[in-house]
Amino acid sequence: MSHRFVISLGCPDRTGIVARIASFLAEHGGLIVEAGYHTDQDTGWFFTRQEVRADSLPFGVTELRERFAEVARELGTDAWRISDTEQRRRVVILVSKEGHCLHDLLGRIGSGELDVDLRAVIGNHPRLGPITEAHGVPFHHVPFPADPDGKTAAFEEINALVGGHDPHAVVLARFMQVVPPWLCEQWAGRALNIHHSFLPSFAGARPYHQAYERGVKLVGATCHYVTPELDAGPIIEQDVTRVDHTDSVADMVRQGRDIEKVVLARGLRAHLEDRVLVHGKRTVVF
Repeated sequence: MSHRFVISLGCPDRTGIVARIASFLAEHGGLIVEAGYHTDQDTGWFFTRQEVRADSLPFGVTELRERFAEVARELGTDAWRISDTEQRRRVVILVSKEGHCLHDLLGRIGSGELDVDLRAVIGNHPRLGPITEAHGVPFHHVPFPADPDGKTAAFEEINALVGGHDPHAVVLARFMQVVPPWLCEQWAGRALNIHHSFLPSFAGARPYHQAYERGVKLVGATCHYVTPELDAGPIIEQDVTRVDHTDSVADMVRQGRDIEKVVLARGLRAHLEDRVLVHGKRTVVF
């Protein structure tokens, strides 16, 4: 794909928004190669994501941001960003014992399908260290003691490790620890979790067991942003697979893992490509 600048914006809806952005880009010779628009009729909020060929503009991304800031002010919003596709996205992954999501992401990154700079994997168990290091990625083991003070210290250590990389995404790939509110705030808009159910159904622990007890015919997975409210962050991606009365809990877990991997990969890609705009508890995904 050619070098592009990606403009994402949300603002109060009104006549002339598209024309104002288009005229700004046209004034400087900007060539729009992809554009998406959406208006939320319930909230009266307008969303757009546009890709512009970088070589069509006479300046770089820094000056583009400086000039576009005036357009955003005219539109009455500070909910905008401009990213550069030539800047590789930095990612840190958090894991526990289950490795299916990590294996999948390592494979996608290793094959070049997901072009990211994976800086580190951090685990509260050492089990996934060897596979991580086999891919040439640093692994950090941070044990989690049972006592509250010990957990706080562990999260502080993880925060220091993550902060050292300043990642665009912190991926909780079946990281089976509840992130404290203070850390949710620090990682707001960057931390993505994969939950092994079709939220809002079966939030919390052991969702496959909950699903089995209810006799559901579909099980699924949800990729969402991490917030202080457990498993209630804005949803980025979801999918399901069909099950029936002959499936045991183990069958549901096995089938669900396939969905978890795909949903997490899709959600991460959408996030890294700036396709996700958050508005309250909801998202617009272009």
